[in-house]
Amino acid sequence: MTHTYAFNGDADGLCALQQLRLTDDTAPPDSEVLVTGVKRDIALLERVRGGTGDRCTVLDVSLDVNRAGLLALLEAGVSVRYFDHHFAGEVPGHALLKAHLDLSPSACTSLIVDRYLDGRARRWAIAGAFGDSLVDQARALAQGAGLTPEATLRLQQLGVAINYNAYGETIADLHVPPAELAQEMRAFSDPLELAERSASCHRLFEGFRQDMELARQLEPLRRAPGALVFVLPDAAWARRASGTLANDLSKAHAGSAIAIVSPKSGKAVGAGGGGGFLVSVRVPADAAVSAEAFCRRFPTGGGRRTAAGINHLPAERLAHFTDEFETQFRAG
Repeated sequence: MTHTYAFNGDADGLCALQQLRLTDDTAPPDSEVLVTGVKRDIALLERVRGGTGDRCTVLDVSLDVNRAGLLALLEAGVSVRYFDHHFAGEVPGHALLKAHLDLSPSACTSLIVDRYLDGRARRWAIAGAFGDSLVDQARALAQGAGLTPEATLRLQQLGVAINYNAYGETIADLHVPPAELAQEMRAFSDPLELAERSASCHRLFEGFRQDMELARQLEPLRRAPGALVFVLPDAAWARRASGTLANDLSKAHAGSAIAIVSPKSGKAVGAGGGGGFLVSVRVPADAAVSAEAFCRRFPTGGGRRTAAGINHLPAERLAHFTDEFETQFRAG
């Protein structure tokens, strides 16, 4: 029997994975297969193979995007557990599928897994929630777990750094491939120990610091009350920094919607041809239109209420996108 983990390569996916591996609920390492990629590489189940008696655990990727692959696995006799908080659409009714889905704005996959495991690997859930920008939820869990302010801050730094590492057009953009980071994480029951002892994590901390120094010098392309659009340069550091920059800007400009537009080389999975842009959107929790609903107006768009994106925006559609974004979210 093989046990495949198909997971988002960001902090939420990796920390959810580690929680499951640390419990009795997981497969032994020698039967484990990892399927992952950069953050926007989410059509993962089409790459999973298996048959009767095999298992697949899916973490932090949209069921709607993976519907065809999921149905193929179920028909082949693979037992599937699905943990996610993104748009799912209709959930298939099948005896081999156990779906744990929560689309509320206060949920992320690490927190869903934490509930499933009754908190048996909670420190990893806290790091994952911090990485997914659910700061209030993460701090509440840390306080309930009796963590010191120093330990809580370190988990926040770890979650943010792991999450930042997943942003890039291809694996070559990243400091550490997510599958390699997952293998290194396996040996650590405590994320605080990982943060102190892992050479990969030290690379992420320093890379994050350098990239964000550059990112914070950027000026918006379009600025209107309630809506800001930034276009990043065509550079690996900018692609890595894009997600964290979007989160930081949404906090710095509370009440405004933020769009981060990154040039693409066309080398990514599902790039839709060369050129074009990758888009990250953040909107306030009380916005009349969610980030997910706005991005789904464009092909390859999706996400969740406050954070979403478009995997491929053709270059000739950039002006249309910025006009629509400003019209939709401009205050007043």
